[in-house]
Amino acid sequence: MSHLAEATSIRHTTFKNRIIKAAMSEALANDAGQPSQLHFNLYEAWAKGGLGCAITGNVMVDVRAKNEPGVVVIESERDLAKLQQWAALGKKYGMVQLVQLSHPGRQCPKGLNRETVAPSAVPFSPMLATTFGTPRELREDEILDIIQRFATSAQICEKAGFEGIQLHGAHGYLISQFLSPLTNKRQDQWGGPIENRMRFLLEIYKAVRAATSDQFIISVKLNSADFQRGGISEEEVVAVFKAIDAAGIDLIEVSGGTYEAPAMAGAKAEKRKASTIAREAYFLDFAEKIRKEVKCHLMVTGGFRTVEGMNAALDSGACDFIGIARPLAVETDLTDRLIARQDVRYAVHKIKTGIPMVDKMAIMEIIWYAAQFKDIARGKRPNPKLSPLKVFLKYAKNNITAIIKGQINSRRSA
Repeated sequence: MSHLAEATSIRHTTFKNRIIKAAMSEALANDAGQPSQLHFNLYEAWAKGGLGCAITGNVMVDVRAKNEPGVVVIESERDLAKLQQWAALGKKYGMVQLVQLSHPGRQCPKGLNRETVAPSAVPFSPMLATTFGTPRELREDEILDIIQRFATSAQICEKAGFEGIQLHGAHGYLISQFLSPLTNKRQDQWGGPIENRMRFLLEIYKAVRAATSDQFIISVKLNSADFQRGGISEEEVVAVFKAIDAAGIDLIEVSGGTYEAPAMAGAKAEKRKASTIAREAYFLDFAEKIRKEVKCHLMVTGGFRTVEGMNAALDSGACDFIGIARPLAVETDLTDRLIARQDVRYAVHKIKTGIPMVDKMAIMEIIWYAAQFKDIARGKRPNPKLSPLKVFLKYAKNNITAIIKGQINSRRSA
Protein backbone atom coordinates (compact mmCIF):
# COMPACT_ATOMS: atom_id res chain seq x y z
CA MET A 1 0.00 0.00 0.00
CA SER A 2 1.26 3.46 -0.88
CA HIS A 3 2.16 5.55 2.16
CA LEU A 4 0.38 8.44 0.44
CA ALA A 5 -2.95 6.67 0.91
CA GLU A 6 -2.52 6.09 4.64
CA ALA A 7 -4.82 7.93 7.02
CA THR A 8 -3.50 9.70 10.09
CA SER A 9 -4.87 11.91 12.85
CA ILE A 10 -3.92 15.16 14.53
CA ARG A 11 -5.80 15.85 17.76
CA HIS A 12 -9.37 14.74 16.93
CA THR A 13 -9.14 15.23 13.17
CA THR A 14 -8.51 12.42 10.68
CA PHE A 15 -6.60 13.13 7.47
CA LYS A 16 -7.72 10.55 4.93
CA ASN A 17 -4.37 10.59 3.15
CA ARG A 18 -0.91 12.16 3.50
CA ILE A 19 -1.25 14.75 0.73
CA ILE A 20 -1.72 18.39 1.70
CA LYS A 21 -2.21 21.28 -0.67
CA ALA A 22 0.26 23.90 0.50
CA ALA A 23 -0.86 27.53 0.59
CA MET A 24 -0.94 29.40 -2.70
CA SER A 25 -2.29 32.87 -3.40
CA GLU A 26 -5.80 32.73 -4.91
CA ALA A 27 -6.41 36.52 -5.26
CA LEU A 28 -10.16 35.86 -5.56
CA ALA A 29 -11.55 38.16 -2.85
CA ASN A 30 -13.20 41.53 -3.44
CA ASP A 31 -11.69 44.87 -2.39
CA ALA A 32 -13.10 44.40 1.12
CA GLY A 33 -11.29 41.08 1.51
CA GLN A 34 -14.40 38.90 1.48
CA PRO A 35 -14.43 35.28 0.28
CA SER A 36 -16.80 34.42 -2.55
CA GLN A 37 -18.31 31.59 -4.55
CA LEU A 38 -15.09 31.55 -6.56
CA HIS A 39 -13.21 30.31 -3.50
CA PHE A 40 -15.82 27.62 -2.91
CA ASN A 41 -15.64 26.45 -6.53
CA LEU A 42 -11.84 26.25 -6.44
CA TYR A 43 -11.61 24.31 -3.20
CA GLU A 44 -14.43 22.01 -4.19
CA ALA A 45 -12.47 21.11 -7.33
CA TRP A 46 -9.54 19.99 -5.17
CA ALA A 47 -11.83 18.22 -2.73
CA LYS A 48 -13.43 16.27 -5.59
CA GLY A 49 -9.91 15.32 -6.67
CA GLY A 50 -9.37 13.39 -3.44
CA LEU A 51 -7.23 15.89 -1.51
CA GLY A 52 -6.71 14.94 2.14
CA CYS A 53 -6.09 18.47 3.37
CA ALA A 54 -6.02 21.97 1.90
CA ILE A 55 -4.22 24.93 3.43
CA THR A 56 -5.78 28.13 2.16
CA GLY A 57 -3.84 30.96 0.57
CA ASN A 58 -2.69 33.89 2.68
CA VAL A 59 -5.52 35.22 4.86
CA MET A 60 -4.74 38.58 6.42
CA VAL A 61 -5.48 39.35 10.07
CA ASP A 62 -5.59 43.12 9.46
CA VAL A 63 -7.39 44.85 6.60
CA ARG A 64 -4.85 47.68 6.85
CA ALA A 65 -2.07 45.24 5.98
CA LYS A 66 -2.77 43.41 2.73
CA ASN A 67 0.04 41.75 0.83
CA GLU A 68 -1.79 41.96 -2.51
CA PRO A 69 -5.15 42.83 -4.06
CA GLY A 70 -7.78 40.08 -3.83
CA VAL A 71 -6.57 38.64 -0.53
CA VAL A 72 -9.08 37.40 2.07
CA VAL A 73 -9.17 39.25 5.40
CA ILE A 74 -10.57 37.80 8.64
CA GLU A 75 -10.61 40.28 11.52
CA SER A 76 -14.27 40.08 12.61
CA GLU A 77 -17.35 37.89 12.17
CA ARG A 78 -18.53 40.04 9.26
CA ASP A 79 -18.17 37.14 6.81
CA LEU A 80 -18.94 34.28 9.19
CA ALA A 81 -21.72 32.84 7.01
CA LYS A 82 -19.43 32.69 3.97
CA LEU A 83 -16.63 31.17 5.99
CA GLN A 84 -19.04 28.54 7.30
CA GLN A 85 -20.00 27.70 3.72
CA TRP A 86 -16.31 27.35 2.83
CA ALA A 87 -15.60 25.11 5.81
CA ALA A 88 -18.67 22.96 5.12
CA LEU A 89 -17.62 22.00 1.61
CA GLY A 90 -14.44 20.45 2.97
CA LYS A 91 -16.42 18.32 5.39
CA LYS A 92 -18.72 17.26 2.56
CA TYR A 93 -15.79 15.57 0.80
CA GLY A 94 -13.73 14.60 3.84
CA MET A 95 -11.05 17.21 3.12
CA VAL A 96 -9.48 18.86 6.16
CA GLN A 97 -9.03 22.62 5.76
CA LEU A 98 -6.50 24.81 7.57
CA VAL A 99 -6.67 28.60 7.15
CA GLN A 100 -3.27 30.21 6.66
CA LEU A 101 -3.22 33.32 8.84
CA SER A 102 -0.67 35.96 8.00
CA HIS A 103 0.51 39.51 8.41
CA PRO A 104 2.79 40.65 5.57
CA GLY A 105 4.75 43.23 7.52
CA ARG A 106 6.94 45.07 5.03
CA GLN A 107 6.07 42.79 2.09
CA CYS A 108 3.33 44.96 0.61
CA PRO A 109 3.54 46.76 -2.75
CA LYS A 110 3.92 50.52 -2.51
CA GLY A 111 0.57 52.30 -2.39
CA LEU A 112 -1.57 49.26 -1.61
CA ASN A 113 -1.85 50.15 2.08
CA ARG A 114 -1.60 53.49 3.83
CA GLU A 115 1.71 52.38 5.33
CA THR A 116 3.78 49.26 5.92
CA VAL A 117 5.15 48.16 9.28
CA ALA A 118 7.86 45.74 10.36
CA PRO A 119 10.04 44.86 13.35
CA SER A 120 12.55 47.43 12.12
CA ALA A 121 12.72 50.08 9.38
CA VAL A 122 14.90 47.98 7.06
CA PRO A 123 14.63 48.76 3.33
CA PHE A 124 14.52 46.12 0.60
CA SER A 125 17.41 45.31 -1.70
CA PRO A 126 17.82 47.77 -4.61
CA MET A 127 16.17 45.31 -7.01
CA LEU A 128 12.93 45.26 -4.98
CA ALA A 129 13.03 48.77 -3.50
CA THR A 130 11.11 50.14 -6.48
CA THR A 131 8.21 47.82 -5.61
CA PHE A 132 8.36 47.67 -1.81
CA GLY A 133 8.89 50.75 0.35
CA THR A 134 10.84 51.05 3.58
CA PRO A 135 8.54 50.11 6.50
CA ARG A 136 7.92 51.91 9.77
CA GLU A 137 9.15 50.18 12.94
CA LEU A 138 6.34 48.73 15.04
CA ARG A 139 5.65 50.07 18.52
CA GLU A 140 5.24 47.52 21.29
CA ASP A 141 1.51 48.22 21.68
CA GLU A 142 1.12 47.51 17.96
CA ILE A 143 3.01 44.24 18.31
CA LEU A 144 0.64 43.18 21.09
CA ASP A 145 -2.35 44.18 18.95
CA ILE A 146 -1.16 42.03 16.04
CA ILE A 147 -0.69 39.05 18.37
CA GLN A 148 -4.30 39.41 19.49
CA ARG A 149 -5.45 39.76 15.88
CA PHE A 150 -4.04 36.33 15.09
CA ALA A 151 -5.94 34.91 18.08
CA THR A 152 -9.20 36.62 17.06
CA SER A 153 -8.92 35.41 13.47
CA ALA A 154 -8.21 31.84 14.61
CA GLN A 155 -11.20 31.91 16.95
CA ILE A 156 -13.45 32.99 14.06
CA CYS A 157 -12.03 30.22 11.86
CA GLU A 158 -12.92 27.62 14.48
CA LYS A 159 -16.41 29.08 14.87
CA ALA A 160 -16.83 28.82 11.09
CA GLY A 161 -16.00 25.12 11.20
CA PHE A 162 -12.44 24.95 9.90
CA GLU A 163 -10.35 22.21 11.49
CA GLY A 164 -7.40 24.48 12.18
CA ILE A 165 -5.08 27.25 11.08
CA GLN A 166 -1.53 27.66 9.87
CA LEU A 167 0.61 30.55 11.09
CA HIS A 168 2.66 31.87 8.17
CA GLY A 169 6.12 32.17 9.66
CA ALA A 170 8.08 31.80 6.43
CA HIS A 171 8.86 33.52 3.12
CA GLY A 172 9.70 36.89 4.62
CA TYR A 173 6.28 37.70 6.12
CA LEU A 174 6.00 39.40 9.51
CA ILE A 175 6.69 36.41 11.76
CA SER A 176 9.67 35.56 9.58
CA GLN A 177 10.79 39.20 9.72
CA PHE A 178 10.90 39.02 13.51
CA LEU A 179 12.95 35.80 13.36
CA SER A 180 15.57 37.07 10.92
CA PRO A 181 18.46 39.30 12.08
CA LEU A 182 18.39 40.88 8.61
CA THR A 183 14.99 42.46 9.24
CA ASN A 184 14.88 42.57 13.04
CA LYS A 185 17.33 45.14 14.43
CA ARG A 186 15.39 45.78 17.64
CA GLN A 187 17.12 46.08 21.00
CA ASP A 188 14.06 45.41 23.20
CA GLN A 189 12.44 42.11 24.24
CA TRP A 190 11.39 41.47 20.62
CA GLY A 191 14.88 41.63 19.11
CA GLY A 192 18.52 40.75 19.62
CA PRO A 193 19.24 37.10 20.54
CA ILE A 194 17.12 34.37 18.99
CA GLU A 195 15.26 33.89 22.29
CA ASN A 196 13.85 37.40 21.84
CA ARG A 197 13.36 37.21 18.08
CA MET A 198 11.21 34.09 18.42
CA ARG A 199 9.09 35.69 21.14
CA PHE A 200 6.59 37.11 18.61
CA LEU A 201 5.90 33.66 17.15
CA LEU A 202 5.60 31.99 20.55
CA GLU A 203 3.27 34.68 21.90
CA ILE A 204 1.05 34.33 18.83
CA TYR A 205 0.89 30.57 19.35
CA LYS A 206 -0.01 30.99 23.03
CA ALA A 207 -2.72 33.53 22.20
CA VAL A 208 -4.22 31.33 19.48
CA ARG A 209 -4.19 28.25 21.69
CA ALA A 210 -5.90 30.18 24.51
CA ALA A 211 -8.58 31.46 22.11
CA THR A 212 -9.45 28.06 20.59
CA SER A 213 -10.47 24.61 21.79
CA ASP A 214 -8.24 21.60 22.46
CA GLN A 215 -9.43 19.92 19.28
CA PHE A 216 -8.40 22.85 17.06
CA ILE A 217 -5.22 22.24 15.02
CA ILE A 218 -2.50 24.88 15.11
CA SER A 219 0.28 24.55 12.59
CA VAL A 220 3.07 26.82 11.42
CA LYS A 221 5.09 27.29 8.25
CA LEU A 222 8.75 27.98 8.98
CA ASN A 223 11.87 28.61 6.93
CA SER A 224 14.73 26.16 7.08
CA ALA A 225 16.86 29.18 6.08
CA ASP A 226 16.59 32.71 4.68
CA PHE A 227 19.11 31.80 1.95
CA GLN A 228 20.64 35.25 2.43
CA ARG A 229 24.04 36.15 3.85
CA GLY A 230 23.64 37.36 7.42
CA GLY A 231 20.23 35.72 7.78
CA ILE A 232 19.05 33.37 10.50
CA SER A 233 21.61 30.63 11.19
CA GLU A 234 20.85 26.90 11.10
CA GLU A 235 21.53 26.71 14.84
CA GLU A 236 18.95 29.45 15.44
CA VAL A 237 16.45 27.79 13.10
CA VAL A 238 16.74 24.54 15.05
CA ALA A 239 16.17 26.49 18.27
CA VAL A 240 12.95 27.99 16.83
CA PHE A 241 11.67 24.57 15.71
CA LYS A 242 12.42 23.06 19.13
CA ALA A 243 10.78 25.95 20.99
CA ILE A 244 7.53 25.93 19.01
CA ASP A 245 7.41 22.13 19.27
CA ALA A 246 7.84 22.30 23.04
CA ALA A 247 5.07 24.91 23.20
CA GLY A 248 2.67 22.33 21.70
CA ILE A 249 2.44 23.04 17.96
CA ASP A 250 0.68 20.26 16.04
CA LEU A 251 2.32 20.48 12.63
CA ILE A 252 5.30 22.30 11.12
CA GLU A 253 5.61 22.82 7.38
CA VAL A 254 9.25 23.12 6.35
CA SER A 255 9.95 25.70 3.67
CA GLY A 256 12.55 28.37 2.95
CA GLY A 257 13.43 31.69 1.38
CA THR A 258 11.98 35.20 1.08
CA TYR A 259 10.91 37.50 -1.73
CA GLU A 260 14.56 38.54 -1.99
CA ALA A 261 15.79 34.93 -2.13
CA PRO A 262 12.79 32.84 -3.24
CA ALA A 263 14.00 29.32 -2.51
CA MET A 264 10.37 28.25 -1.92
CA ALA A 265 9.81 28.54 -5.68
CA GLY A 266 12.85 26.42 -6.50
CA ALA A 267 14.96 29.45 -7.38
CA LYS A 268 17.95 27.84 -5.65
CA ALA A 269 17.41 24.47 -7.30
CA GLU A 270 20.33 24.87 -9.68
CA LYS A 271 22.70 25.07 -6.68
CA ARG A 272 21.46 21.94 -4.95
CA LYS A 273 23.54 18.79 -4.71
CA ALA A 274 22.84 15.99 -7.20
CA SER A 275 21.86 13.70 -4.32
CA THR A 276 19.29 16.24 -3.12
CA ILE A 277 17.86 16.66 -6.61
CA ALA A 278 17.49 12.90 -6.88
CA ARG A 279 15.40 12.93 -3.71
CA GLU A 280 13.18 15.64 -5.28
CA ALA A 281 12.07 17.75 -2.30
CA TYR A 282 13.89 21.05 -1.79
CA PHE A 283 13.92 20.89 2.03
CA LEU A 284 13.95 17.15 2.76
CA ASP A 285 17.56 17.07 4.01
CA PHE A 286 16.76 19.72 6.61
CA ALA A 287 13.55 17.90 7.59
CA GLU A 288 15.62 14.80 8.33
CA LYS A 289 17.80 16.83 10.70
CA ILE A 290 14.88 18.49 12.44
CA ARG A 291 12.98 15.19 12.75
CA LYS A 292 15.50 14.18 15.42
CA GLU A 293 14.75 17.36 17.39
CA VAL A 294 10.94 17.61 17.41
CA LYS A 295 7.98 15.36 18.16
CA CYS A 296 5.23 17.15 16.23
CA HIS A 297 4.09 16.22 12.74
CA LEU A 298 6.24 17.51 9.86
CA MET A 299 5.27 18.47 6.33
CA VAL A 300 7.69 19.09 3.47
CA THR A 301 6.62 21.09 0.43
CA GLY A 302 8.38 21.83 -2.82
CA GLY A 303 10.01 19.73 -5.55
CA PHE A 304 8.11 16.45 -5.29
CA ARG A 305 7.21 15.06 -8.71
CA THR A 306 6.96 11.26 -8.45
CA VAL A 307 5.00 8.84 -6.31
CA GLU A 308 8.24 6.98 -5.62
CA GLY A 309 9.90 10.13 -4.29
CA MET A 310 6.93 11.00 -2.09
CA ASN A 311 6.64 7.51 -0.63
CA ALA A 312 10.40 7.39 -0.03
CA ALA A 313 10.21 10.65 1.95
CA LEU A 314 7.38 9.28 4.08
CA ASP A 315 9.10 5.92 4.52
CA SER A 316 12.29 7.64 5.69
CA GLY A 317 10.39 9.22 8.57
CA ALA A 318 11.67 12.70 7.61
CA CYS A 319 8.09 13.91 7.21
CA ASP A 320 4.52 12.82 7.91
CA PHE A 321 2.84 14.74 5.10
CA ILE A 322 3.69 15.61 1.51
CA GLY A 323 2.98 19.20 0.59
CA ILE A 324 2.06 19.90 -3.02
CA ALA A 325 1.39 23.35 -4.40
CA ARG A 326 1.93 24.37 -8.02
CA PRO A 327 1.14 21.01 -9.67
CA LEU A 328 -2.38 21.22 -8.20
CA ALA A 329 -2.92 24.46 -10.09
CA VAL A 330 -2.91 22.59 -13.39
CA GLU A 331 -4.10 19.16 -12.18
CA THR A 332 -7.01 19.45 -9.76
CA ASP A 333 -7.40 15.65 -9.71
CA LEU A 334 -3.73 15.08 -8.94
CA THR A 335 -4.38 13.55 -5.51
CA ASP A 336 -6.49 10.71 -6.92
CA ARG A 337 -3.86 10.14 -9.59
CA LEU A 338 -1.03 10.00 -7.06
CA ILE A 339 -2.97 7.55 -4.90
CA ALA A 340 -3.36 5.46 -8.08
CA ARG A 341 0.47 5.58 -8.40
CA GLN A 342 0.51 7.99 -11.34
CA ASP A 343 3.19 10.69 -11.26
CA VAL A 344 2.77 14.45 -11.67
CA ARG A 345 1.78 15.06 -15.28
CA TYR A 346 3.08 18.61 -15.70
CA ALA A 347 6.57 19.23 -14.36
CA VAL A 348 7.00 22.54 -12.56
CA HIS A 349 9.30 24.90 -14.46
CA LYS A 350 10.39 28.48 -14.00
CA ILE A 351 7.76 30.90 -15.32
CA LYS A 352 9.39 33.64 -17.41
CA THR A 353 7.86 36.72 -19.01
CA GLY A 354 10.96 37.79 -20.90
CA ILE A 355 11.18 40.92 -18.72
CA PRO A 356 14.49 40.49 -16.79
CA MET A 357 13.53 42.51 -13.71
CA VAL A 358 10.24 40.63 -13.31
CA ASP A 359 11.80 37.22 -13.90
CA LYS A 360 14.57 37.80 -11.31
CA MET A 361 11.92 38.50 -8.64
CA ALA A 362 10.23 35.11 -9.23
CA ILE A 363 6.87 36.86 -8.81
CA MET A 364 5.45 34.89 -11.72
CA GLU A 365 5.72 31.75 -9.59
CA ILE A 366 2.80 33.23 -7.67
CA ILE A 367 0.67 35.14 -10.14
CA TRP A 368 0.79 32.68 -13.07
CA TYR A 369 -0.65 29.98 -10.84
CA ALA A 370 -3.19 32.41 -9.36
CA ALA A 371 -4.40 33.01 -12.92
CA GLN A 372 -5.00 29.26 -13.22
CA PHE A 373 -7.04 29.36 -10.02
CA LYS A 374 -9.31 32.03 -11.48
CA ASP A 375 -10.03 29.82 -14.47
CA ILE A 376 -10.74 26.78 -12.29
CA ALA A 377 -13.01 28.85 -10.04
CA ARG A 378 -14.96 29.97 -13.10
CA GLY A 379 -15.47 26.44 -14.34
CA LYS A 380 -12.70 26.46 -16.95
CA ARG A 381 -9.88 24.00 -17.36
CA PRO A 382 -6.37 25.01 -16.30
CA ASN A 383 -4.08 25.91 -19.20
CA PRO A 384 -0.46 24.71 -18.81
CA LYS A 385 0.48 26.80 -21.88
CA LEU A 386 -0.94 30.08 -20.54
CA SER A 387 1.24 33.04 -21.63
CA PRO A 388 3.26 34.38 -18.65
CA LEU A 389 3.63 37.79 -20.31
CA LYS A 390 -0.13 38.21 -20.78
CA VAL A 391 -0.71 37.12 -17.18
CA PHE A 392 1.83 39.66 -15.89
CA LEU A 393 0.44 42.55 -17.93
CA LYS A 394 -3.08 41.83 -16.68
CA TYR A 395 -1.81 41.51 -13.10
CA ALA A 396 0.08 44.81 -13.36
CA LYS A 397 -3.02 46.58 -14.67
CA ASN A 398 -5.20 45.19 -11.87
CA ASN A 399 -2.57 46.02 -9.27
CA ILE A 400 -2.35 49.63 -10.38
CA THR A 401 -6.15 49.90 -10.30
CA ALA A 402 -6.27 48.43 -6.77
CA ILE A 403 -3.55 50.77 -5.55
CA ILE A 404 -5.36 53.82 -6.97
CA LYS A 405 -8.59 52.68 -5.30
CA GLY A 406 -6.76 52.15 -2.03
CA GLN A 407 -5.25 55.63 -2.16
CA ILE A 408 -8.64 57.17 -2.86
CA ASN A 409 -10.26 55.26 0.04
CA SER A 410 -7.40 56.25 2.36
CA ARG A 411 -7.93 59.94 1.57
CA ARG A 412 -11.67 59.60 2.19
CA SER A 413 -11.17 57.91 5.56
CA ALA A 414 -8.42 60.32 6.64
